[in-house]
Amino acid sequence: MKIAFIGLGNMGGGMAANLVRAGHAVNAFDLSSEALMRAQENGCATFTSVRDAVAGVDAVVSMLPNGKIVARVFEDDVLRHAPQGAILLDCSTIDVGTARQVMADAVTAGYDMVDAPVSGGIAAANAGTLTFMVGGTDAAFARAEPILSDMGKAVIHAGASGAGQAAKICNNMLLGASMIATCETFAMAEKLGLDLQTFYDISSKASGQNWSMTSYCPVPGVGPMTPADNAYQGGFATALMLKDLKLAMEAAVSVHADVPMGERAAELYAQFDEAGNGALDFSAIIQTLKHPA
Repeated sequence: MKIAFIGLGNMGGGMAANLVRAGHAVNAFDLSSEALMRAQENGCATFTSVRDAVAGVDAVVSMLPNGKIVARVFEDDVLRHAPQGAILLDCSTIDVGTARQVMADAVTAGYDMVDAPVSGGIAAANAGTLTFMVGGTDAAFARAEPILSDMGKAVIHAGASGAGQAAKICNNMLLGASMIATCETFAMAEKLGLDLQTFYDISSKASGQNWSMTSYCPVPGVGPMTPADNAYQGGFATALMLKDLKLAMEAAVSVHADVPMGERAAELYAQFDEAGNGALDFSAIIQTLKHPA
């Protein structure tokens, strides 16, 4: 297929490269000349305008920073500029309301579209092992699934338009809260005199076991290799976790959901981000829990 890929940041760059590896012709666009250069090195054709990138393609994939940008790009440069038969896939993490509006506009303009945010972080984007949570009609999902499968290990139809975004923010609210609980538990275990590897060996096989512990341990040298073993560089940035938690809080207010653990996680990550740690992996929050102010 010929696929336009809009947005080549930390996640999008690896995703576009995987589409090339899968045999697709990829038209890449980003505002960053460095990102375009990397995309070209990875086999993409590069463009300096979205409209040029989407001309004549079979599909458009976007990976953009926020809902306002997604809405503007689709309204101004994708809808009525991409071929009528192209399938549109927005993999950005944005608010549910904007996702539904953009998709409604796409349908009105005659396109099939899905919202398909991802889970897995930069390493999974580069490795092609992302999980996609997809919202849209059955027909749109059927068209999008083969493309998403070339970038991920799991592609799950979550429901109608906006359901992908809803699943993503619920998942990441759980992730943020469980990471903080995991971090504070290791910090307390250390203060109680437990060897942290021994505690990991026990808890990872007991009722406290969770993904934040066994797949993404926030303690260096314990469990599998994680950003903690690289001074908390790479992985999933604190600023992005905070973005997702803010989206979750907005969604909770909109449906009157009671989310006290999610609210506290959002507060703690906001404090951690404000202290200048936005670029660190979100598991680095253990540093403040080990050494409270």
